[in-house]
Amino acid sequence: MIALMLCLEDSLCKELWGYARAFRRQGVTLNCLEVGTALDVDIRELLDKSPARPGFILQPESDFHYLPKGLVQQDIPTVCFHFDTYHALRRRIRWSMLYDVPVVFHPHFADEYRRAGHPNPLTLAHAAQSDFYGGANLSQHERTFEVGWVGRLRGAPYEARRRILPQLAAQFAMNDWNRSYSMEESAGIYRQSKIIVNISRDDYPQDANMRVYEAMAAGALLMTHAPTDLLTLGFVEGEHFIGYRDETEIVPAVRRFLADEAARARITSAARELVLAQHTYDARVKALLDFIAANGSKLTAPARHWTESKVRLTYLDYYAGTSSMDCAHKEFGWIARHSLVDSVAGSRLLARAWARQGSNRLAAWSQRRRTNALGADRTMAPNIKLGQPR
Repeated sequence: MIALMLCLEDSLCKELWGYARAFRRQGVTLNCLEVGTALDVDIRELLDKSPARPGFILQPESDFHYLPKGLVQQDIPTVCFHFDTYHALRRRIRWSMLYDVPVVFHPHFADEYRRAGHPNPLTLAHAAQSDFYGGANLSQHERTFEVGWVGRLRGAPYEARRRILPQLAAQFAMNDWNRSYSMEESAGIYRQSKIIVNISRDDYPQDANMRVYEAMAAGALLMTHAPTDLLTLGFVEGEHFIGYRDETEIVPAVRRFLADEAARARITSAARELVLAQHTYDARVKALLDFIAANGSKLTAPARHWTESKVRLTYLDYYAGTSSMDCAHKEFGWIARHSLVDSVAGSRLLARAWARQGSNRLAAWSQRRRTNALGADRTMAPNIKLGQPR
């Protein structure tokens, strides 16, 4: 089977790297786009270049925001990934109407898609790399770090991380939590850590992100904010992970479980077994391929039955929302010539997009000023360095 990937090969990183490797292990050939491909390329041009008819087309939410023309006119199942489903949810739902299978990565959100009118959302959740953590028992690995951390520190959603991590580093043996790590290096940190404290985004603290699965798969004890999305995915607090409700609980809990090796071993063993059995990229890919086989031929994207003007308005919304303004203006040009009502809606979307870009530039300028000011204070420098995303 061929999957037409609406991204570059070099964009297959982080979660997408895990999915790409699992797709290929299961015999799926990934046909990625060439460098220089226009964001609004005609889908027929991509299909003409494909060595065979794709089994499905996947928009994987990469760093380049491709949305080919004519996508809803092809009788090939289309899939989109929405990794950070909680962010800009209303827009993501609108964009999902262009695809037969929108995939969400956090529990409960599929119901939001259904209520908005999409009949076919699929929930997968994040996962761990089976070959990084599977195989022999990890107990032989020397766990030199009492607490491990890999993650981003800069930006508005990470105030809690910048508060908590210096406190942990002052009291426990940790890896260099200021620097960024590759996926392989991250796995090494997790395998060498006794405890991984997960500090999710400030705006979605219950997030079951990549880190929680990787930590458990590596045999480290996971501590994460509770309540957590893990509870809806088969995990049990106290059996597979330790939850904290308040930041003040973290340090005492770390001390307790560093001292209680038996309890730590019991929890990490159960968690690792569950993750490697049900929550790997291989398991996620199998679930996706099974879902496409069962539902993909139905071609249930609501936009397949819309007027061209409504489809183009959704394209405009997508391009404006992803700062692809040249493409957005091209869509608006067609809409303005064909629909007065949709051109009014389109002009509002463009105005909001330009306003948002101006606000983002101002925020970036302010952040640079704060960063430069803090750079002179060596005691603050560790809190503002860039790390691995999520």
